[in-house]
Amino acid sequence: MTPAEALESRRSVRAFLPTPVPRETVERILSLAARAPSGTNMQPWNVHVVAGRAKEALCDAVLAAFDAGDAGEPEWQYYPDPFFEPYLSRRRKIGWDLYGLLGIGRGDKARMHAQHGRNFRFFDAPVGMIVTIHRDLKIGSWLDLGIFLGGLCTAARGEGLHSCLQAAWAPYHRVLRDHLPIPGTHTVVCGVALGHEDAAAPENALRTEREPVSGFATFHGL
Repeated sequence: MTPAEALESRRSVRAFLPTPVPRETVERILSLAARAPSGTNMQPWNVHVVAGRAKEALCDAVLAAFDAGDAGEPEWQYYPDPFFEPYLSRRRKIGWDLYGLLGIGRGDKARMHAQHGRNFRFFDAPVGMIVTIHRDLKIGSWLDLGIFLGGLCTAARGEGLHSCLQAAWAPYHRVLRDHLPIPGTHTVVCGVALGHEDAAAPENALRTEREPVSGFATFHGL
């Protein structure tokens, strides 16, 4: 597909088919993503790819901690506290749109917990990734890493695959370190689910809204 088609069709898929993804396909996606620009070509991204038994063992351990009430220990803060507009309304809308598709009502904490726990199965994707960055790098390198992740998602579409970036993994870095050789010098940034979309899953009918260009861009002299 064209770059425009890949970008337009990219979305966060939250239910995958068990169809295997060959290692060479994953390597090709990562190689394309690694063409991302980075300050002075520092290339600050690090990726642990898991599949098969390695993925299952990792998922079992993190999900057990989550179900036991362990909220993890965040090393960094993703969201503002408190939320403010317009970000609060956008966050609420996607949450209730997703729960509406799944038939999860307000106050149904058990089903909310179960749905959040699906993060720790990589939403049943056959391939999972844990992305890290050296903890001494600064905000510029985090921006570079974000470009890499965007490229990864776009490259996946070029292979006919879908993905989901998952900040939910980051607080469980201690459990992850029991299963993956993550250096103490590195911070866990996110997980990535990768595979073929389960088009029959109701949650995959979710389509998020985007602000028009006029809502975020101001033109000067053009």
